[in-house]
Formats: sequence, structure tokens, C-alpha cells
Amino acid sequence: MKDLGVLSYFLGLEVTFLDDGYLLSQVRYASDLVSKAELNDGKSVSTPLEPNVKLTPMDGSPFADPTRYWQLVDNLVYFTTTCLDITYAVHIISQFMAAAHSTHYAVVFRIIRYVKGTLLHGIHFSSNSFHVLRAYSDTDWAGDLFDHKSTTGYCFFLGNSLISWQSKKQTIPSRFSTEVEYRTLGDTTSELLSLWWLLEDMGIPQPSSTKLYCDNQSVMQIAHNDVFHERTKHIEVDYHFVRYHVAQEIVYLVFIGYTN
Repeated sequence: MKDLGVLSYFLGLEVTFLDDGYLLSQVRYASDLVSKAELNDGKSVSTPLEPNVKLTPMDGSPFADPTRYWQLVDNLVYFTTTCLDITYAVHIISQFMAAAHSTHYAVVFRIIRYVKGTLLHGIHFSSNSFHVLRAYSDTDWAGDLFDHKSTTGYCFFLGNSLISWQSKKQTIPSRFSTEVEYRTLGDTTSELLSLWWLLEDMGIPQPSSTKLYCDNQSVMQIAHNDVFHERTKHIEVDYHFVRYHVAQEIVYLVFIGYTN
């Protein structure tokens, strides 16, 4: 083994030490990705996806060079290590790896144009924030136009630092929006427990319940209600799982509304 000194670059990840923590980024990797896509002279865009875009497997015509599609998407998947705001967009285009179409490839190009405009972005881990965990949970309902499955999304902050996140399609379609939200709440609570145990092993036990922000008041009422509702009997496992940890004061549900 060799002592290579202070970490600055490793497998495409760049580490910059700052007075208030450090910054994790992939500037060189992103620049190479833009060059590979031959977009050095192209314009950047302000969002990874167009508003309300919905893709299906049959959009457009079959793409003539699927290998190029695979390579660019694989590069984007790795780039989500530090560019978290493209996670959902990459989740969408990754579903068409088996049979990419021209419309899907156009979305890949848009994401890379967004990457071009955010080359210097990264994840900042602060050394000055409190070690208090908080979580945010959200989902769509039947957002996929092809199989009508919903997408789970959550993220966790330790103080001001983002440490865990996910954007993943649920395994089965759901009949009710409440069911979708509650399954997402169950996944978020499961990740919360893992982080609680990890932080405790690292000597950073949480002093109180972790605030979990969600935008659905129905699931919050179910989590606090002893009466099990007829319309939610098919999500009984998630119900008891979340309710138990609410009762144990590990999770504290907080409603978060929309603002203009």
C-alpha cells in the first residue's frame, strides 16, 4: 500500500477541500461526456427534461446506433454520483436501453446539454452543520404511460448535506394515490432505519425523532390512526411498518405543501 497524499481525484470524482467542508464533483468527467456527445459548440438548457414530458417505448423511430445510446446513458448513470438533479431524468431514459428510439435519444442529448451548463456543480458536505437527520418523500401516481407504475422518490439530509437519495419505479401498479404514497413512505422509513443504525455505529446517534416531510395528508392520517381503512387493506405490511416507527418516535411526519 502507498500513501498517495490528500485525496483530490479518484475514478472520475474530484474532491475539493474548503474552509467549511469539501466539494465532491465530476468536472473533468462531465467535460469528457459533453465532448463524446459532440456538443462542445451546442447551447445548454436550464432543465434536464421538458416540463411534463412522458415517454413510452414506441416514441419515434428505432434508433440506428443502440451502442451509442447505451454508452451515453451509462456515462450519465455514473454522473448522477454528484449531479443529483438529473437522477430522475436518467431513471427515465434508462428504461429504454433494450430498444431505444429517436425520441429517447433526443432526451439523452437534452440531459447532456443540461450537464454542459452545470459543469461546476457538485455536492457540498458542510463541516459546520448540525448532525440532525431529516427526510423528504414524494411520488407520482401511475406516471408511466406504458405500464402505469408509479415512481418513488426520497432524499435525506444530515444537517445541510445531502447523503442519500433515490428515484425508482415501483414494482406493481397501484389503484389509489394513497397506496402509492404509503409505499413510498415505507421505502423511505426503511432507508431511515439503515441511516439511524449507521450513524449510531459512527458515534452520531440521533437525539430525537427524524422529521419526514411528505405532501399527502391522507397517508399521515393513516400512519397516526389505529383504525385500518378498507381501501388500504392491501398495503397492510407497509401500514404496520410505518405506524410502528411513528409510534416508537423514530419517525415524525411533517406535512409540506406547495408554494408559488
